[in-house]
Parts: sequence; structure tokens; C-alpha cells
Amino acid sequence: LDSDEKNCERIKTPLIVEVDNGPVSSCADEILNKRGVVIIPDLYANAGGVTVSYFEWVQNLQQFKWPESEINEKLEQKMVNAFNEVYAVKENKKIPMRIASFMVAIDRVSTAYALREG
Repeated sequence: LDSDEKNCERIKTPLIVEVDNGPVSSCADEILNKRGVVIIPDLYANAGGVTVSYFEWVQNLQQFKWPESEINEKLEQKMVNAFNEVYAVKENKKIPMRIASFMVAIDRVSTAYALREG
């Protein structure tokens, strides 16, 4: 067994949330997905900070400040909606969360590009 397989054998959790950039190797990702372990990819798990940075940018453009409670509410709404969208693709296509995340992201970029060209 290689190190990924040895490590995967020791993992007993049904859920992994990646909080680093790419901490689960592609080999381990495949093994764990086959075992039914749900892996929330770093692409999604790290999106909160980027989203709040966007909120800060919007506030700076409009020259006002939202209360922290409003930022937290907006962040929760965005993150829950994004999770539900990715999870729906995962379930409908019977694919891992990582691939579903990429599919949603690529679709969003494609849609934005088409709107700019149209």
C-alpha cells in the first residue's frame, strides 16, 4: 500500500472539510470518495474569506459600512446557497463534491463571459 492508501484506511469520519489548499491528494480523494466519505473541497471551504473581501470592496465603493451582523447574515446566505447548489450537482450527477464545485464554478464563469459578450 502507498502512503495515501495507508492514511485512508485510518480515516473513520464520514466527512472531511479541507481548510488548506489541496490537503487531500487526488489518489486519496478517489479512495475516500469510493468509501463514501464526503469531502468538502477547499474551493468551497475557503470561500468565506473571499466573499467577505468582496463585501468590503462593495462597501468601499459605496462609501458606507455595514454592521457586522449584516455582513455575517449576507455571508451565511451566500455560503448556504453555494453549498446547496454544489450539493445538488453532486447528488444529481452522482459525482464528488470537488468535481461538482468545479462544475458550478466553470458554469458561473461561462455565464458571466456570455453576458459580457452578449
